[in-house]
Amino acid sequence: MAKKGGTFKKIIVLTIIGTLALAGYWAYENIFKSNVHLNGKKFTYIYIKTNATFDDVLDELYSQNIIDDHESFEWMAKEMDLPEHINSGKYRIDAKMSNRSIAKMIINGKQEKVKLSFNSQIRTKEQFIDYVSDKLEIENAELEDYCSNDDILGDEYGLNGENFMTLIVPETYEVNWTTHISDLFILLEKSYNDIWTKARRDKAKTIGYSIPEVVTIASIVQSESGIKTEQQKIAGVYINRLKQDIKLQADPTVVFANGNFDVQRVLSADKETDSPYNTYRYKGLPPGPICLVNPSSIDAVLNYSRHNYTYFCAKSDFSGYSNFTNDYKVHMKNAAAYQAALNQKGIKR
Repeated sequence: MAKKGGTFKKIIVLTIIGTLALAGYWAYENIFKSNVHLNGKKFTYIYIKTNATFDDVLDELYSQNIIDDHESFEWMAKEMDLPEHINSGKYRIDAKMSNRSIAKMIINGKQEKVKLSFNSQIRTKEQFIDYVSDKLEIENAELEDYCSNDDILGDEYGLNGENFMTLIVPETYEVNWTTHISDLFILLEKSYNDIWTKARRDKAKTIGYSIPEVVTIASIVQSESGIKTEQQKIAGVYINRLKQDIKLQADPTVVFANGNFDVQRVLSADKETDSPYNTYRYKGLPPGPICLVNPSSIDAVLNYSRHNYTYFCAKSDFSGYSNFTNDYKVHMKNAAAYQAALNQKGIKR
């Protein structure tokens, strides 16, 4: 009898061990084992829109064939109450993630940040809108309406739809994919206010120009040269022209008006473009800046060189420096030398 009892106990123990082993294996397979297939990639991203449902999350995962075993994922997600705790955002899915880790990430809202880099490649309001709406959940049309609304721009920033780009400072921001327009513009305005200190605002008043006008002048000056001392002298030329009611005749504004930003040479035909940004046709400043402006370029305008020059032309040695004069005949000789240098280098456009 003792032997039979001992054998029975062994059977019970083995059965329990087997059951625990099966349970452990089942838990590993359904909870902890990687259930992601990325075709050799180390990671990918999914985007869960605002107010997304559980079905929307499944569609995002399944449409990219990210999840191997759909049944185990859905079981785990429901066990963790994911359907009731969906947080929208951009999420990184790594190749070794389990059902549990994916569900936990979304429930906790641990989304990836999106980098918005506003740089020299973004010149127009349209480019800004396309770039932001491509990077964030914000719809293109919604952003277009906001950036063209003179009432909002006027009340909030003292700007309008034409000079709106005055607000954008060249900088990189890290934001959530789901960032709302109002939150984005709080960040933009903060950077703008950081640049436009009381000292700079007072300086703008001293030289007799508004902030949008200073930024517009600075955008032209920056497009002409990246050398600080040259920028101050060029700013002086344009301010002299404005004061004397002479057309600015700035080549960068012609480039902007034509929308072909890759040209290295402005032709006579380009100057015929009928655009308020074409300063060969229209007196005064264009309606808004023609590029995003660095603080150093703003300072070059605020501290422009006082001189009597009304003409300048890039030197034929392509050093980045210019020849300055107030004599039109001398200016034409300088321009001819520069055009000849362009011809010699084979620069036609």
